[in-house]
Amino acid sequence: MSTSALDSMPLGKVMPCFKLVDVVTQENFSSAAFQEKFPNGSVIIFLCNHCPYVKHLLEGISDMAEAFLPQGIGFVGISANDPTDYPYDGPEGLREMAAAHEIPFPILFDETQEVARAFEVICTPDFFVFDADTKLFYHGRFDGSTHKNGIPMTGEDLKEALEAVLKGGVPSCSSLPSLGCSIKWKLS
Repeated sequence: MSTSALDSMPLGKVMPCFKLVDVVTQENFSSAAFQEKFPNGSVIIFLCNHCPYVKHLLEGISDMAEAFLPQGIGFVGISANDPTDYPYDGPEGLREMAAAHEIPFPILFDETQEVARAFEVICTPDFFVFDADTKLFYHGRFDGSTHKNGIPMTGEDLKEALEAVLKGGVPSCSSLPSLGCSIKWKLS
């Protein structure tokens, strides 16, 4: 069942701080070090391994990262799904996904789901672009393509936001919400 992300995190909000483990390297990954390494901006992508919306976009997301990483825009993927019911979304499944798709950026696992709550995430995939001042510049979709609708994947919505960040532009209020699988929250 698909879910559409709402604009719950307002533009201009400072990126929530986080420290998670990279599922590939097993090293700690902090938002502070990430921001230091990529001074021009950053893209935080909430994703998972089982979602057909994510699977459909993985190649395009990797291509986008390869185009913008050399320009000082950092990318990181975060999975927050409960692996109890979705074991492929746990660290091992994410590691396999990263290897199989040659993802050129870190994939982190949010075991406690605290980071996902701080970002007010609703679905996967969900894209958050932060500017050089770590303020939310864009929150929305990659483009209008899904695994079901036959629209060609272009990445135009995310690309437009990233180009504007690099030019020091202003956030677009016309961003369209992400569409995907709901976050699989742990039962309390």
